[in-house]
Amino acid sequence: MDLGLKDRVYVVTGATRGLGNAAARELVADGAKVVVTGRDEQRAQAAAAELGPNAVGLAVDNADPSAAERLIAAARERFGGFDGVLISVGGPAPGFVADNTDEQWQSAFESVFLGAVRLARAAAAELEAGGVIGFVLSASVHEPLPGLTISNGLRPGLAGFAKSLADELGPRGIRVVGLLPSRIDTDRVRELDAMSADPEATRAANESRIPLRRYGTPQEFGRAAAFFLSPAASYLTGVMLPVDGGMRHGF
Repeated sequence: MDLGLKDRVYVVTGATRGLGNAAARELVADGAKVVVTGRDEQRAQAAAAELGPNAVGLAVDNADPSAAERLIAAARERFGGFDGVLISVGGPAPGFVADNTDEQWQSAFESVFLGAVRLARAAAAELEAGGVIGFVLSASVHEPLPGLTISNGLRPGLAGFAKSLADELGPRGIRVVGLLPSRIDTDRVRELDAMSADPEATRAANESRIPLRRYGTPQEFGRAAAFFLSPAASYLTGVMLPVDGGMRHGF
């Protein structure tokens, strides 16, 4: 299936590793050009180098108020266009209600929530019909996850913002979509599993609750993201796609 991604230009944040990197890889594999970001310049450039000539890496913190304008300008200057953005950011600090500090909440709000809002707002001002704004969120949008209190607080609100944005931008032909990963086999998920007394038992218990009985792979997530961002998904907007092996119950 041709996704129609050839020569389309996307910004993918948080793409030096994990889900953002997986999405960038699949976009490039299908012919797109990408600006990938991370907080560390060396890692951002290394990630772009691995992706090849259709990628450029920039050191950008989503919490920086100037990030959005810089990234969109880089896409236009390097590749001559701007067709969409996938907003991904590293997960906020884990912890329960009594564990997380005000500083952790504030830091996560700036990067996970307000940074995403700024990026989406800037993209909305620059995109034309056929453009797309994507959010990498979490299964916590629908159901709180133990030990991830900050994520549980911020991700559902960002999903609500995304739906509001989809309603506003729909008449202009701009789509807004979200992806809700659960147990994908990334460094972040392995780190969370490792916080338990018995990581192997924790993973086995988690897998037993997943209908497909396994963690997803980053590549599987990346393929879903590439489709959602592509013209092949041109009639999908305002929706959140669980990428969770069947964990989500209900419709």
